[in-house]
Amino acid sequence: MTGTGALLVLAGAAVGAPTRFLVDRWAREHTRAGTILGTLVVNVVGSFVLGLVAGAPDGPGWLMPLVGIGFCGALTTFSTLAFETWVFLEERAWRPFVANLALTLGLSLPAVWLGYLLTS
Repeated sequence: MTGTGALLVLAGAAVGAPTRFLVDRWAREHTRAGTILGTLVVNVVGSFVLGLVAGAPDGPGWLMPLVGIGFCGALTTFSTLAFETWVFLEERAWRPFVANLALTLGLSLPAVWLGYLLTS
């Protein structure tokens, strides 16, 4: 990756990370689901946006580093999903455990597919 590419990733991440923080904060303040809902929202939205970017074969060269890698990479979070799911597992909270995984995969996979379909 060139120096320009790295700067594009950095610029995208500079928008994606605060967006994730704001979504998480909103979810904690306005819903009972809190952080779990925030994680779900950013992962589904990020999957959709990444699908849009990946499906644009003739997109400009800056699109994937800026939006796909930088923004989506900083917005979405597998590690938080894994941690939240692990907590449910430790607590033997089976319904939230299954719901968390099912909702994330059940919504994120179709979201990335739909985004890709719309731009390919």
